[in-house]
Amino acid sequence: METTLSNQEKTRILIVDDESDLRNLLTHILTQAGYEVMEAPDGEAALNILRKEKFDIAFLDIQMPNVNGIQVLKHIQKNSPSTKAIMLTGYADLKNAMEAKEYGAKDFIGKPYKIEDILSTVQRLMQE
Repeated sequence: METTLSNQEKTRILIVDDESDLRNLLTHILTQAGYEVMEAPDGEAALNILRKEKFDIAFLDIQMPNVNGIQVLKHIQKNSPSTKAIMLTGYADLKNAMEAKEYGAKDFIGKPYKIEDILSTVQRLMQE
């Protein structure tokens, strides 16, 4: 069994990003590390998944058409407060970071991100 997994059940992760290349890369990295991963191409799809499924961690892109990452974060905070949200954005500005933290985001990672940052953030949050 992977050393990153401390219990019988795999950690469930949702990746929400409208950039398919980044979403696919994150999915590949996290699946290879032994996590159970689902993807959503936008915030609207994420909300539909979140109404049916529970996740330990959600990676949320802030800037997406229609339903943005902050709106998905608000839904998670209200309906699944045990899910730890990590905000992903190419718009790493203070306003977005403060708003994300205000609504319960556990971390904030600017794009482009490093693979080791993603994995260490997941490991750290799962130990909290």
